[in-house]
Amino acid sequence: MTKSLRGLIEPSRVLLDVPATCKRSVLERLADRAADSFGLPANEVHEKLQERERLGSTGVGSGIAIPHARVQVDHLQGLVMRLRQPVDFEAIDGKPVDIVFLLLAPEADNASHLKALSRVARTFRMPGVVQALRGAGDAEAAYAALVAESDQAAA
Repeated sequence: MTKSLRGLIEPSRVLLDVPATCKRSVLERLADRAADSFGLPANEVHEKLQERERLGSTGVGSGIAIPHARVQVDHLQGLVMRLRQPVDFEAIDGKPVDIVFLLLAPEADNASHLKALSRVARTFRMPGVVQALRGAGDAEAAYAALVAESDQAAA
């Protein structure tokens, strides 16, 4: 498994300035987009995301959330949203979230799911990644910033 995010996301799965008013609406939008992108039932994805959030918030701090779930996909899949306005996500630092990375893993997956979560978290701790994502003018630029930084770390 590569240490880059390149295998998890693609430009069409980077969504900018998504309107949302609360954590629930973010999870609903993620589930709807996952349904469109990966051919999954939106209600099932939403329920799995809510189940995971009941265990504890996936808001990891600094305006970032990494909701994740195991669903009926063949391999790890990712989706990135930059929210139009930050929302309360019950993050560990209490700050609102404006960047959300959805990670979906196959239901039977354990090891690569955890490695991918770690990879995503490390990428968002790299200098410049979050700043570039927040300042990107379009999805291509946001995607390029995400994969360039994680590609450099993987090299």
